[in-house]
Amino acid sequence: MGARGRVLLWLQLCALTQAAYKVWVPNTNFDNATNWSQNRTPCTGAAVEFPADKTLSVLVREGHSISDMLLPLDGEFVLASGAGFGAADAGSRPDCSTARARFLDPDRFLWLDPRLWRPGDAARGLFSVDAERVPCRHDDVVFPADASFRVGLGPGAGTVRVRSVQALGQTFARDEDLAAFLASRAGRLRFHGPGALSVDPEACADPSGCVCGNAEAQPWICAALLQPLGGGCPQATCLEPLRPEGQCCDLCGAVVSLTHGSAFDLQQYRARLLHAFLALPQYQGLQVAVSKVLRPPGLREASGTKADTEIQVVLVEAGPETGGAGRLARALLEDIAEHGEALGVLSATARESGAPVWGGTAAGLNAPARAGLAGGLAASGLLVLMVLLAGALLLLRREGRLRWRRRDEADPARAGAPRGFHNPLFYAADSAEALPAPKSDQRSSSRSYFLNPLFGEGEAEA
Repeated sequence: MGARGRVLLWLQLCALTQAAYKVWVPNTNFDNATNWSQNRTPCTGAAVEFPADKTLSVLVREGHSISDMLLPLDGEFVLASGAGFGAADAGSRPDCSTARARFLDPDRFLWLDPRLWRPGDAARGLFSVDAERVPCRHDDVVFPADASFRVGLGPGAGTVRVRSVQALGQTFARDEDLAAFLASRAGRLRFHGPGALSVDPEACADPSGCVCGNAEAQPWICAALLQPLGGGCPQATCLEPLRPEGQCCDLCGAVVSLTHGSAFDLQQYRARLLHAFLALPQYQGLQVAVSKVLRPPGLREASGTKADTEIQVVLVEAGPETGGAGRLARALLEDIAEHGEALGVLSATARESGAPVWGGTAAGLNAPARAGLAGGLAASGLLVLMVLLAGALLLLRREGRLRWRRRDEADPARAGAPRGFHNPLFYAADSAEALPAPKSDQRSSSRSYFLNPLFGEGEAEA
């Protein structure tokens, strides 16, 4: 069985035992264009230069014709079948640059850089927080056998501990075997730096999962991750963003925290999220990270629980649509309220980020903003209508089509009229208040009347 067959067999065994493993991504292959200063492999007749003060191993897969080569301080060329080097005159190809092709610094690849690892068992819709993208305490580590590599251990994180290391077709599951390999020339060409690497074959035996164990190394993990950005986090695109445990920067979405009992199974719950929720059309654009994390001491005291760990479910949106993470978080709380006892979940809490800063269409998150916008438009429309109506009235008045007079000018006799009336039927003969003297009608002196508020004084006749 070849080296690739042994690696595949080993990965299958990992899958059967539900062991997580992470694969190293970069390499120092000669035929990898990203390893060269011009972002392309040396062309025919090029002058090739390796860093003079570096140590490395380089895998060569193809044949190359070059004019000259400056070798590194120490290293090796591993030639695949049919690979090799030949001589060619400088400038033999007109399209080949006269600048020297320089091999980039092989020491730029660090173990603690999350960008340089990929999970070997990731399912669609799953991701890991930044600290867990680097191999965890119970992970198996794979360095592909069909590539050369160089890894920097450290700085500052002390000893890196994993379950096993697969390199050069060998599996190192005992500390003494790994130590012997690291001390050999082959190990020194591939591993360097002030840190240390050790293995412990003990697997995670807790069905509820195990803490990753990278909390101490997280400052260096974040420093390596953010180095291309100048060391600072990009600004989140939402109000009140969240920063889950193990994450280097704020993110927009939701975080559900679960306290659990002995019946909780992390793998089963992760599968439940994938098949019962993320498979639904309304959650297609979401990604979820599920892991056991240390519970913050302050939160532990506030909740009154003695558990020092919890299950963290991080929900983020991979597409432009927003609001789905909050809806899924609320759906998970409803699911736990109904099935929590069967799942082994004792309690659950959820946190959501705020509304999008720009371009958001989150239902529920930006409803107040939309309501305010609708109210503002309605008020503006009413104001415009009132202005148009007032303008029309003034125009009609100026043209003489509309006239109005004050009430006292329209009916002077009624200007001093009383606002009430005295009904003689409700007054006794000995009333202390004298009845008002009726005014006579100029047209007849034989008629009497009383004031009725329903009619004007000039209209009231007995």
